[in-house]
Amino acid sequence: MMRYVQTDEAAQAIGPYSQAVVANGMVYASGQIALTPEGEMLQNSAVLQTEELIKHDVVIQTEQVLRNLEAVLRAAGSSLGNVVKTTIFLDSMDDFTIVNEIYAKAFGEHKPARATVAVSTLPKNALVEIDAIAIVD
Repeated sequence: MMRYVQTDEAAQAIGPYSQAVVANGMVYASGQIALTPEGEMLQNSAVLQTEELIKHDVVIQTEQVLRNLEAVLRAAGSSLGNVVKTTIFLDSMDDFTIVNEIYAKAFGEHKPARATVAVSTLPKNALVEIDAIAIVD
């Protein structure tokens, strides 16, 4: 049996897919980019419109991607601490070090298996996308 996950705490899927699917005690979270949920307040107090891509830089985009991923996992009954595997897609490997630092801060001592790949283009010309597989609590 599968359960489709949808939460308003993360940006909605921009195609014919679910934010995540729960099956057999696992959650498979779709790749998240730096889209913001409706009316999300940024640190600089700017309010973005629904599903607007943060266009600043890879630091701010990575932070938003991880917030989105965390919200989707929470809605699925999981958390970053239950992630067993991630894939990071980067627009440029020049951003590898800074994305690693932000990723490490978000996951703390937890170190899931991971792949990082450079791609020629991401949806909406995002700089970073991250997907995850996690255990459901």
